[in-house]
Amino acid sequence: MIIGTAGHIDHGKTTLVKALTGVDADRLPEEKARGITLDLGYAYVPQADGSVLGFIDVPGHEKLIHNMLAGATGIDFVLLVIAADDGPMPQTREHLELLELLGLDRGAVALTKCDAVDATRIAAARAEIAALLAGTRLQGSPLFALSATTGAGVAELRAHLDAVAATHTARSAAGRFRLAIDRCFTLSGIGTVVTGTAFSGRVGAGDTVVIAPTQRGSHGGIRARVKSLHVQDRPAQHGQAGERCALALTGDFEKQDVERGMWLVEPAAARPLTRFQAELHVPATQAALKHWTSVHLHLGAADITGRVAVLEGDQIAPGATALAEILLDRETLAVRGDRFVLRDASARRSIAGGRVLDCFPPTRHKRSPARLALLAALRDDDPAISLRLLAGQATAGIDLCRFAANWNLTEDAATALWQAAALRVVRSGEQQIGFAAAGWQALGERLLAALATEHQRAPDMVGVERERLRRLTLPTLERAAFDALVAELLAAGRLAASRAWLHLPEHQASLAAGDRDLFAVLQPLLDAQAFGPPRVRDIGKASGTAEDAVRQLFRRVARAGELYPVAHDHYFTAQAVAQLAAIVAELDAAHGAARAADLRDRIGGGRKVAIHILEFFDRIGYTRRVRDEHIVRSTGATHAWLNN
Repeated sequence: MIIGTAGHIDHGKTTLVKALTGVDADRLPEEKARGITLDLGYAYVPQADGSVLGFIDVPGHEKLIHNMLAGATGIDFVLLVIAADDGPMPQTREHLELLELLGLDRGAVALTKCDAVDATRIAAARAEIAALLAGTRLQGSPLFALSATTGAGVAELRAHLDAVAATHTARSAAGRFRLAIDRCFTLSGIGTVVTGTAFSGRVGAGDTVVIAPTQRGSHGGIRARVKSLHVQDRPAQHGQAGERCALALTGDFEKQDVERGMWLVEPAAARPLTRFQAELHVPATQAALKHWTSVHLHLGAADITGRVAVLEGDQIAPGATALAEILLDRETLAVRGDRFVLRDASARRSIAGGRVLDCFPPTRHKRSPARLALLAALRDDDPAISLRLLAGQATAGIDLCRFAANWNLTEDAATALWQAAALRVVRSGEQQIGFAAAGWQALGERLLAALATEHQRAPDMVGVERERLRRLTLPTLERAAFDALVAELLAAGRLAASRAWLHLPEHQASLAAGDRDLFAVLQPLLDAQAFGPPRVRDIGKASGTAEDAVRQLFRRVARAGELYPVAHDHYFTAQAVAQLAAIVAELDAAHGAARAADLRDRIGGGRKVAIHILEFFDRIGYTRRVRDEHIVRSTGATHAWLNN
């Protein structure tokens, strides 16, 4: 269990920690010289059951709230320290408000300096504290009157903390490893060490981790390896969520590359962001939070400037909770459920607090009823609730990798969730797209309806090209999902393919007798140079047929699926295109991609013709262009060309 102090400056927080643990948490020379805490301090006490009780001592000065928040986000139990002579003071109230905003609801009150006042003052201080805590999460917390200097009452508080620690339920180690870095230093013979509280997951010696976000221009962060670690101030092989960890790291970085506010995470969790959507609560003691207010965000150990975009109305009233988007001036890491605090632009007042809901918000329709309903569902701690609603909304499917990252799910946990929700999962490389069963079936019907409409509009065409049919079905549908949908419909016999065209099984396109006779005369001119046939004007001259008549005929033949307009007024026979598709597939298999120069060498002719051919294959969806290379999209697409 990790205990964090809170309270006004000079109320004896550090002295009390030393009385409880024997450790002086003031580690900086300036702190010892001035007698005040400036930064986070740490102390640890072994327990009878072998566990370790950890203390984070925070500064109480109003100008050091950013340091206090860096420590408060990772604690389990609050030790609110109030001096008997002063009673609750400004920083007592502000720290209490911050603890409220962070959702901390377990704690005790230490009424210090009781040796300096009489019984009447102690009784008055008790009454003041009871009034202060009334209506807060810490209402009813036990109060211990004591003196850290004489030791009176300290044993009773220590016994209470031991008892709470004995019944404390450790945080779940579920999820990917995430640690908020609050210190970085070097030790002789060990190297760079980072410390912080683990928010989730597990880490062990030898693991690969990522420091993110960084200022070195590396969007994926800095990769490092864990050489060794201390957990709760003891050497250990593993650390996990809820524990204070110190990790010795090795990698291609320097100490100055790491600073408080960064995160140490497993590689899959390194997803930097500059905006997220959340639920925000404005304390009743603060003014209304207006749309586009400048703020300081405190999340993990970071302090980042940004703005608030209110999603419901144009402000959040005092005492109210509403949905908002936080837009940041630099990157951070976050997952759904992370608690944070917002302070004003001058960092003098804490104006709101909240909980992250969605780390991958859309750029449009942020205030639509469907979007707000999804954010409301994300308030529930069961990811299945929002998954079910999202599956019903997302016609083009859910980006499951993003969903899992938002909820910080491991691969096994995510797979179990997809299975429990009966999702149809389409995989394409590292990408996973999920569909509700009903939504997947509806997509199939939508595709078939689009085909039927096209057949009615153009009965003389053999069908519709794959890429065009994808756009007619749903323009936002990923190609991998469309290919999977087509494959299922083909296997079920509800869809048919003729080379590049998809059509309903009962649909047939045919040429009129006159067109068939004329094409029989002209086709040998195309076959003579199959991979570089003459253009329409040249065929017209060679055959003595009017150029426009040839052009109109070739358009009708192309609709019937026997010609392809590879370039303007440049038609290839279906047989030639099938052969070219096979050659492109061979080049892709041999070199990982097809290039214009390689295709030219195989078929002869000029490089310009090879470029036209490859651009044609890109256009109809057989290949996709990556810089100057062309990659065959799928095995299924290859078979459709070669087997029809």
